[in-house]
Amino acid sequence: MFKLRGTVFMPPVLTLIGIPGLESLQFWIGIPFCAMYIIALFGNSLLLVIIKSERSLHEPTYLFLAMLGATDIALSTCILPKMLGIFWFHLPKIYFNACLFQMWLIHTFQSIESGILLAMALDHYVANCDPLRHATVFTHQLLTQIGVGVMLRAALLVAPCLIPIKCLLKYYRTTVVSRSYCEHMVIVRLAAEDIRINKIYGLFVAFTILGFDTIFITLFYIQIFLTVFNLPQKDARLKAFNTCIAHICVFLEFYLLGFFSFFTRRLGFHIPPYIHILLSNLYLLVPSLLNPIVYGVKTKQIRY
Repeated sequence: MFKLRGTVFMPPVLTLIGIPGLESLQFWIGIPFCAMYIIALFGNSLLLVIIKSERSLHEPTYLFLAMLGATDIALSTCILPKMLGIFWFHLPKIYFNACLFQMWLIHTFQSIESGILLAMALDHYVANCDPLRHATVFTHQLLTQIGVGVMLRAALLVAPCLIPIKCLLKYYRTTVVSRSYCEHMVIVRLAAEDIRINKIYGLFVAFTILGFDTIFITLFYIQIFLTVFNLPQKDARLKAFNTCIAHICVFLEFYLLGFFSFFTRRLGFHIPPYIHILLSNLYLLVPSLLNPIVYGVKTKQIRY
């Protein structure tokens, strides 16, 4: 490693400083974060055990829910152990390649979660708008294909983000990362070289996955509501609405937190940096915490 004009050439190690401006409070901030992680692990693991052990829950809706729970466990585990190491044990160092791997895992699991929410919306759409064909459309073979497709889409779209960072960005202005985890645009901004291609591709991936999924989920639910409103029986309308409420809550918490975090970072110039970072952390952790709670409360088959 050598320096050239105030830059660092291919740093082997980066330093994650956690939450700049709140260093003195990070020990205490780690306590609720750890509690959220434990509850998320317990809730999602319990959800997986219930769905696996109860044969009546081996239906598309609950299998998608199991995929969502497994993704939430993986996503929160990518973040929390290192974050707590920074907050509690003053272990801010991370190997550059390990940072890139964490970045790839985080963005990949975010994309997988978005894809699963889209698949769940499609499942609800068919169940409410064409119920007679639901069993023939959503076969176990189709569920497997959807699961594999969602994972491949996420892995293949996110992976190219790593190539320019690893192969093209050689010089870095600093090795200090003002975050508690490795995030694509934050790492790219450390580079001393032209980063426009990296920025453009990062935005392309975000809008391709999150924008595409949000638009189609919204369209599915508009059609579901139009269909449900036309049902003649009041009890049938209430039952249909009730089956969708849990998914709508999960959909809103995931995308609203994501878009709020995205726009505050790019438009909230007068908001203190630690607010941006706390929002980013909560965006990654809160869905993992709330998803099993929402489905546990709203889904009678799981609750009993």
